Amino acid sequence: MVSTIVWGTGNVGRAAIRAVAAHPALQLTAVLVHDPGKVGRDAGELSGLGHHLGVAATGDVDAVLAQSPRAVVYAASGDIRPDEALADIVRAIRAGAVVVTPSLYALYDQRNAPPEVREPVLAAIADGGGSLFASGVDPGWGNDVLPLLVSGLGTTVDAIRCQEIFDYSTYDQEDSVRYLVGMGQPMDYEPPMIAPTVPAMVWGGQIRLMARALGVELDEIRETVDRRPLDRTVTTKSMGEFAAGTQGAVRFEVQGVVGGEPRIAVEHVTRIHPSCAPDWPVPPDGVGAHRVIIEGSPRIEVTVEATDEGGNRSAGGNATAAGRLVSAIDWLVAAEPGLYDALDVPLRPAIGKLGRSRL
Repeated sequence: MVSTIVWGTGNVGRAAIRAVAAHPALQLTAVLVHDPGKVGRDAGELSGLGHHLGVAATGDVDAVLAQSPRAVVYAASGDIRPDEALADIVRAIRAGAVVVTPSLYALYDQRNAPPEVREPVLAAIADGGGSLFASGVDPGWGNDVLPLLVSGLGTTVDAIRCQEIFDYSTYDQEDSVRYLVGMGQPMDYEPPMIAPTVPAMVWGGQIRLMARALGVELDEIRETVDRRPLDRTVTTKSMGEFAAGTQGAVRFEVQGVVGGEPRIAVEHVTRIHPSCAPDWPVPPDGVGAHRVIIEGSPRIEVTVEATDEGGNRSAGGNATAAGRLVSAIDWLVAAEPGLYDALDVPLRPAIGKLGRSRL
Protein backbone atom coordinates (compact mmCIF):
# COMPACT_ATOMS: atom_id res chain seq x y z
CA MET A 1 0.00 0.00 0.00
CA VAL A 2 1.26 3.48 -0.88
CA SER A 3 1.35 5.70 2.21
CA THR A 4 -0.53 8.84 1.11
CA ILE A 5 -1.34 12.15 2.79
CA VAL A 6 -3.87 14.76 1.72
CA TRP A 7 -2.76 18.35 2.32
CA GLY A 8 -5.82 20.62 2.48
CA THR A 9 -9.50 19.84 2.99
CA GLY A 10 -11.30 22.38 0.78
CA ASN A 11 -13.36 21.50 -2.27
CA VAL A 12 -10.60 19.41 -3.88
CA GLY A 13 -9.15 18.10 -0.63
CA ARG A 14 -12.47 16.61 0.50
CA ALA A 15 -12.78 14.76 -2.79
CA ALA A 16 -9.14 13.67 -2.61
CA ILE A 17 -9.64 12.08 0.80
CA ARG A 18 -12.57 10.08 -0.54
CA ALA A 19 -10.58 9.06 -3.63
CA VAL A 20 -7.57 7.93 -1.60
CA ALA A 21 -9.77 5.98 0.81
CA ALA A 22 -11.41 4.18 -2.12
CA HIS A 23 -8.18 3.37 -4.00
CA PRO A 24 -7.10 -0.24 -3.43
CA ALA A 25 -3.38 0.59 -3.75
CA LEU A 26 -3.32 3.62 -1.45
CA GLN A 27 -3.46 4.05 2.32
CA LEU A 28 -4.48 7.38 3.82
CA THR A 29 -1.99 7.99 6.60
CA ALA A 30 -2.39 11.70 7.38
CA VAL A 31 -4.43 14.80 6.59
CA LEU A 32 -2.89 18.26 6.91
CA VAL A 33 -5.09 21.29 7.65
CA HIS A 34 -4.47 25.00 8.15
CA ASP A 35 -7.63 25.80 10.13
CA PRO A 36 -7.08 25.12 13.88
CA GLY A 37 -10.77 24.28 14.13
CA LYS A 38 -10.20 21.20 11.95
CA VAL A 39 -7.25 19.82 13.94
CA GLY A 40 -8.15 16.54 15.60
CA ARG A 41 -11.25 15.90 13.49
CA ASP A 42 -11.45 12.61 11.62
CA ALA A 43 -10.72 12.60 7.89
CA GLY A 44 -13.98 10.81 7.17
CA GLU A 45 -15.93 13.58 8.86
CA LEU A 46 -14.00 16.35 7.10
CA SER A 47 -14.49 14.72 3.69
CA GLY A 48 -18.23 14.11 4.12
CA LEU A 49 -17.95 10.33 4.02
CA GLY A 50 -20.35 9.90 6.91
CA HIS A 51 -18.07 7.51 8.78
CA HIS A 52 -14.65 7.71 10.39
CA LEU A 53 -11.44 6.67 8.66
CA GLY A 54 -9.33 6.58 11.81
CA VAL A 55 -7.08 9.41 10.63
CA ALA A 56 -7.16 12.64 12.65
CA ALA A 57 -6.32 15.91 10.91
CA THR A 58 -3.19 17.73 12.03
CA GLY A 59 -1.50 21.03 11.36
CA ASP A 60 2.00 19.72 12.08
CA VAL A 61 3.68 19.64 8.66
CA ASP A 62 7.10 18.77 10.07
CA ALA A 63 5.79 15.70 11.89
CA VAL A 64 3.86 14.43 8.88
CA LEU A 65 6.74 14.81 6.42
CA ALA A 66 9.13 13.27 8.94
CA GLN A 67 7.15 10.03 8.51
CA SER A 68 8.35 9.95 4.86
CA PRO A 69 4.98 9.52 3.13
CA ARG A 70 5.34 7.99 -0.31
CA ALA A 71 2.70 10.29 -1.85
CA VAL A 72 1.12 13.68 -1.18
CA VAL A 73 -2.07 15.06 -2.68
CA TYR A 74 -1.47 18.80 -2.35
CA ALA A 75 -4.95 20.35 -2.42
CA ALA A 76 -4.24 23.62 -0.62
CA SER A 77 -4.99 26.72 -2.64
CA GLY A 78 -2.43 28.20 -5.00
CA ASP A 79 -4.71 30.94 -6.36
CA ILE A 80 -3.68 33.73 -4.01
CA ARG A 81 -0.60 32.09 -2.44
CA PRO A 82 1.42 30.64 -5.35
CA ASP A 83 4.80 31.17 -3.69
CA GLU A 84 3.72 29.45 -0.50
CA ALA A 85 2.16 26.56 -2.46
CA LEU A 86 5.36 26.09 -4.45
CA ALA A 87 7.41 26.10 -1.23
CA ASP A 88 5.12 23.49 0.36
CA ILE A 89 5.29 21.24 -2.70
CA VAL A 90 9.07 21.54 -3.02
CA ARG A 91 9.35 20.59 0.65
CA ALA A 92 7.26 17.44 0.14
CA ILE A 93 9.23 16.42 -2.97
CA ARG A 94 12.51 16.92 -1.13
CA ALA A 95 11.16 14.57 1.55
CA GLY A 96 10.95 11.90 -1.18
CA ALA A 97 7.23 12.04 -1.91
CA VAL A 98 5.38 11.74 -5.19
CA VAL A 99 3.22 14.88 -5.25
CA VAL A 100 0.07 15.43 -7.31
CA THR A 101 -1.59 18.85 -7.29
CA PRO A 102 -3.90 21.25 -9.14
CA SER A 103 -2.32 24.24 -7.39
CA LEU A 104 0.60 25.19 -9.68
CA TYR A 105 -0.86 26.56 -12.93
CA ALA A 106 2.57 27.24 -14.41
CA LEU A 107 3.43 23.54 -14.35
CA TYR A 108 0.42 22.30 -16.32
CA ASP A 109 2.81 22.55 -19.27
CA GLN A 110 5.95 21.90 -17.29
CA ARG A 111 8.34 22.04 -20.26
CA ASN A 112 7.55 25.71 -20.84
CA ALA A 113 7.15 26.72 -17.20
CA PRO A 114 9.06 29.80 -15.95
CA PRO A 115 12.50 28.92 -14.56
CA GLU A 116 11.63 30.40 -11.16
CA VAL A 117 8.94 27.73 -10.80
CA ARG A 118 10.49 24.81 -12.66
CA GLU A 119 14.04 24.93 -11.30
CA PRO A 120 13.21 24.64 -7.57
CA VAL A 121 11.06 21.60 -8.37
CA LEU A 122 13.80 19.94 -10.42
CA ALA A 123 16.32 20.63 -7.66
CA ALA A 124 14.02 19.05 -5.07
CA ILE A 125 13.55 16.00 -7.30
CA ALA A 126 17.32 15.62 -7.62
CA ASP A 127 17.80 16.00 -3.86
CA GLY A 128 14.92 13.90 -2.55
CA GLY A 129 13.96 11.51 -5.33
CA GLY A 130 10.30 12.55 -5.40
CA SER A 131 8.12 13.46 -8.38
CA LEU A 132 5.48 16.01 -9.34
CA PHE A 133 2.41 15.89 -11.55
CA ALA A 134 0.24 19.03 -11.84
CA SER A 135 -3.18 18.91 -13.51
CA GLY A 136 -6.02 21.42 -13.53
CA VAL A 137 -8.94 21.70 -11.17
CA ASP A 138 -11.36 22.93 -13.81
CA PRO A 139 -10.89 19.90 -14.41
CA GLY A 140 -7.53 19.26 -16.08
CA TRP A 141 -8.62 16.23 -18.09
CA GLY A 142 -11.27 18.39 -19.76
CA ASN A 143 -8.59 20.68 -21.19
CA ASP A 144 -5.95 18.16 -22.16
CA VAL A 145 -6.38 14.37 -22.36
CA LEU A 146 -10.10 14.34 -23.23
CA PRO A 147 -9.95 16.80 -26.17
CA LEU A 148 -6.78 15.15 -27.44
CA LEU A 149 -8.37 11.70 -27.25
CA VAL A 150 -11.51 12.86 -29.06
CA SER A 151 -9.47 14.71 -31.71
CA GLY A 152 -8.02 11.38 -32.77
CA LEU A 153 -11.48 10.17 -33.81
CA GLY A 154 -11.78 12.73 -36.60
CA THR A 155 -10.70 12.60 -40.23
CA THR A 156 -9.78 16.28 -40.21
CA VAL A 157 -9.64 18.76 -37.34
CA ASP A 158 -10.16 22.48 -37.88
CA ALA A 159 -10.44 23.63 -34.25
CA ILE A 160 -10.72 22.32 -30.70
CA ARG A 161 -12.85 24.02 -28.07
CA CYS A 162 -13.00 23.06 -24.38
CA GLN A 163 -15.86 24.61 -22.41
CA GLU A 164 -16.75 24.85 -18.74
CA ILE A 165 -20.34 26.10 -18.40
CA PHE A 166 -21.61 26.61 -14.86
CA ASP A 167 -24.20 28.20 -12.62
CA TYR A 168 -21.99 29.57 -9.84
CA SER A 169 -24.87 29.80 -7.37
CA THR A 170 -24.05 26.15 -6.56
CA TYR A 171 -20.36 26.87 -5.91
CA ASP A 172 -19.18 26.37 -2.35
CA GLN A 173 -16.77 29.33 -2.06
CA GLU A 174 -18.58 32.64 -1.72
CA ASP A 175 -15.44 34.79 -1.53
CA SER A 176 -14.18 33.31 -4.80
CA VAL A 177 -17.54 33.81 -6.51
CA ARG A 178 -17.99 37.40 -5.36
CA TYR A 179 -14.45 38.75 -5.37
CA LEU A 180 -12.27 36.50 -7.52
CA VAL A 181 -14.89 36.02 -10.28
CA GLY A 182 -16.77 39.27 -9.54
CA MET A 183 -20.36 38.06 -9.33
CA GLY A 184 -22.53 40.70 -7.63
CA GLN A 185 -19.88 43.40 -7.99
CA PRO A 186 -20.38 46.69 -9.88
CA MET A 187 -19.57 46.45 -13.57
CA ASP A 188 -16.57 48.77 -13.12
CA TYR A 189 -15.02 46.28 -10.67
CA GLU A 190 -12.14 44.30 -12.21
CA PRO A 191 -12.35 40.67 -11.09
CA PRO A 192 -8.84 39.29 -10.48
CA MET A 193 -9.60 36.07 -12.35
CA ILE A 194 -10.19 37.89 -15.64
CA ALA A 195 -7.71 40.76 -15.27
CA PRO A 196 -5.48 41.11 -18.35
CA THR A 197 -2.92 38.28 -18.66
CA VAL A 198 -4.42 36.24 -15.80
CA PRO A 199 -6.54 33.84 -17.92
CA ALA A 200 -3.53 33.13 -20.15
CA MET A 201 -1.37 32.60 -17.08
CA VAL A 202 -3.83 30.04 -15.67
CA TRP A 203 -5.02 28.25 -18.81
CA GLY A 204 -2.24 29.04 -21.30
CA GLY A 205 -0.28 25.99 -20.20
CA GLN A 206 -3.12 23.72 -21.26
CA ILE A 207 -3.28 25.46 -24.64
CA ARG A 208 0.46 24.93 -25.11
CA LEU A 209 0.18 21.32 -23.96
CA MET A 210 -2.52 20.56 -26.55
CA ALA A 211 -0.56 22.33 -29.28
CA ARG A 212 2.52 20.26 -28.44
CA ALA A 213 0.50 17.03 -28.57
CA LEU A 214 -1.03 18.04 -31.91
CA GLY A 215 2.35 18.97 -33.40
CA VAL A 216 1.48 22.59 -34.21
CA GLU A 217 3.31 25.84 -33.54
CA LEU A 218 1.40 28.61 -31.80
CA ASP A 219 1.63 32.14 -33.20
CA GLU A 220 0.40 33.53 -29.89
CA ILE A 221 -2.04 33.02 -27.03
CA ARG A 222 -4.90 35.52 -26.85
CA GLU A 223 -7.63 36.34 -24.35
CA THR A 224 -11.20 37.53 -24.84
CA VAL A 225 -13.53 38.59 -22.02
CA ASP A 226 -17.23 39.51 -21.94
CA ARG A 227 -19.35 40.40 -18.90
CA ARG A 228 -23.08 40.92 -18.45
CA PRO A 229 -25.08 42.64 -15.67
CA LEU A 230 -28.12 41.17 -13.98
CA ASP A 231 -31.40 42.56 -15.31
CA ARG A 232 -33.03 42.02 -11.92
CA THR A 233 -32.04 41.26 -8.35
CA VAL A 234 -31.78 37.52 -7.66
CA THR A 235 -31.45 35.53 -4.45
CA THR A 236 -29.47 32.32 -4.24
CA LYS A 237 -29.82 29.57 -1.63
CA SER A 238 -26.21 29.54 -0.49
CA MET A 239 -24.95 33.10 -1.03
CA GLY A 240 -27.94 35.37 -0.67
CA GLU A 241 -28.73 38.40 -2.82
CA PHE A 242 -27.11 39.62 -6.04
CA ALA A 243 -28.36 43.05 -7.03
CA ALA A 244 -29.69 44.18 -10.40
CA GLY A 245 -27.04 45.97 -12.44
CA THR A 246 -24.14 44.07 -10.88
CA GLN A 247 -22.18 41.39 -12.70
CA GLY A 248 -24.31 38.32 -13.28
CA ALA A 249 -22.33 36.44 -15.92
CA VAL A 250 -18.83 36.30 -17.33
CA ARG A 251 -17.49 34.60 -20.43
CA PHE A 252 -13.85 34.40 -21.40
CA GLU A 253 -11.62 32.45 -23.75
CA VAL A 254 -7.95 31.64 -23.88
CA GLN A 255 -7.13 31.05 -27.54
CA GLY A 256 -4.19 29.34 -29.16
CA VAL A 257 -3.64 31.03 -32.53
CA VAL A 258 -2.26 28.86 -35.34
CA GLY A 259 -1.73 30.30 -38.82
CA GLY A 260 -3.48 33.51 -37.78
CA GLU A 261 -6.66 31.73 -36.63
CA PRO A 262 -7.79 30.69 -33.13
CA ARG A 263 -7.61 26.89 -33.42
CA ILE A 264 -7.43 25.76 -29.77
CA ALA A 265 -9.64 27.43 -27.16
CA VAL A 266 -10.43 26.99 -23.48
CA GLU A 267 -13.69 28.81 -22.74
CA HIS A 268 -15.46 29.47 -19.44
CA VAL A 269 -19.10 30.56 -19.29
CA THR A 270 -20.32 31.22 -15.75
CA ARG A 271 -23.51 32.73 -14.38
CA ILE A 272 -24.95 33.45 -10.98
CA HIS A 273 -28.47 32.98 -12.36
CA PRO A 274 -29.76 31.39 -15.61
CA SER A 275 -31.67 34.57 -16.53
CA CYS A 276 -28.38 36.38 -17.22
CA ALA A 277 -26.86 36.12 -20.71
CA PRO A 278 -29.38 33.52 -21.96
CA ASP A 279 -27.87 33.76 -25.46
CA TRP A 280 -24.56 32.33 -24.26
CA PRO A 281 -23.96 28.56 -24.22
CA VAL A 282 -25.94 26.73 -21.55
CA PRO A 283 -25.42 23.28 -19.99
CA PRO A 284 -28.01 20.61 -20.80
CA ASP A 285 -29.64 20.76 -17.36
CA GLY A 286 -28.95 24.43 -16.66
CA VAL A 287 -26.56 23.67 -13.80
CA GLY A 288 -23.17 22.77 -15.19
CA ALA A 289 -21.17 20.72 -17.65
CA HIS A 290 -17.82 20.35 -19.34
CA ARG A 291 -17.88 20.12 -23.11
CA VAL A 292 -15.36 19.36 -25.83
CA ILE A 293 -16.15 20.39 -29.40
CA ILE A 294 -14.03 19.21 -32.32
CA GLU A 295 -14.78 21.27 -35.42
CA GLY A 296 -13.87 19.30 -38.50
CA SER A 297 -14.98 16.20 -40.34
CA PRO A 298 -16.86 14.80 -38.60
CA ARG A 299 -17.87 17.46 -36.07
CA ILE A 300 -17.72 15.85 -32.64
CA GLU A 301 -19.22 17.14 -29.41
CA VAL A 302 -18.82 15.45 -26.03
CA THR A 303 -20.54 16.74 -22.88
CA VAL A 304 -19.59 15.47 -19.43
CA GLU A 305 -21.76 16.02 -16.36
CA ALA A 306 -20.42 14.94 -12.98
CA THR A 307 -22.23 15.20 -9.64
CA ASP A 308 -21.04 14.51 -6.11
CA GLU A 309 -21.79 15.41 -2.49
CA GLY A 310 -25.52 14.93 -2.76
CA GLY A 311 -25.91 15.93 -6.39
CA ASN A 312 -23.75 19.06 -6.47
CA ARG A 313 -22.38 19.64 -9.97
CA SER A 314 -19.48 21.85 -8.86
CA ALA A 315 -18.45 19.19 -6.36
CA GLY A 316 -18.61 16.65 -9.17
CA GLY A 317 -16.08 18.64 -11.19
CA ASN A 318 -13.78 18.86 -8.18
CA ALA A 319 -14.15 15.12 -7.59
CA THR A 320 -13.15 14.22 -11.15
CA ALA A 321 -10.15 16.56 -10.96
CA ALA A 322 -9.10 14.91 -7.70
CA GLY A 323 -9.79 11.47 -9.16
CA ARG A 324 -7.45 12.11 -12.10
CA LEU A 325 -4.66 13.12 -9.71
CA VAL A 326 -5.17 10.36 -7.15
CA SER A 327 -5.42 7.68 -9.86
CA ALA A 328 -1.98 8.76 -11.11
CA ILE A 329 -0.21 8.12 -7.81
CA ASP A 330 0.62 4.43 -8.16
CA TRP A 331 1.81 5.01 -11.76
CA LEU A 332 4.09 7.80 -10.55
CA VAL A 333 5.41 5.67 -7.70
CA ALA A 334 6.43 3.01 -10.23
CA ALA A 335 7.98 5.56 -12.61
CA GLU A 336 11.37 7.23 -12.33
CA PRO A 337 11.55 10.39 -10.20
CA GLY A 338 10.71 13.37 -12.36
CA LEU A 339 8.51 16.30 -13.33
CA TYR A 340 5.52 15.07 -15.32
CA ASP A 341 2.60 16.58 -17.22
CA ALA A 342 -0.68 15.27 -18.61
CA LEU A 343 0.95 13.97 -21.80
CA ASP A 344 3.28 11.82 -19.71
CA VAL A 345 0.79 10.39 -17.21
CA PRO A 346 -1.82 8.08 -18.73
CA LEU A 347 -5.51 8.48 -17.95
CA ARG A 348 -6.00 5.25 -16.06
CA PRO A 349 -8.99 2.92 -15.73
CA ALA A 350 -10.58 2.38 -12.32
CA ILE A 351 -8.29 -0.55 -11.52
CA GLY A 352 -9.68 -2.57 -8.62
CA LYS A 353 -12.48 -0.08 -7.92
CA LEU A 354 -15.42 -1.64 -9.77
CA GLY A 355 -18.15 -2.34 -7.24
CA ARG A 356 -16.30 -0.57 -4.40
CA SER A 357 -18.43 2.17 -2.87
CA ARG A 358 -16.60 5.46 -2.35
CA LEU A 359 -18.99 6.49 0.41
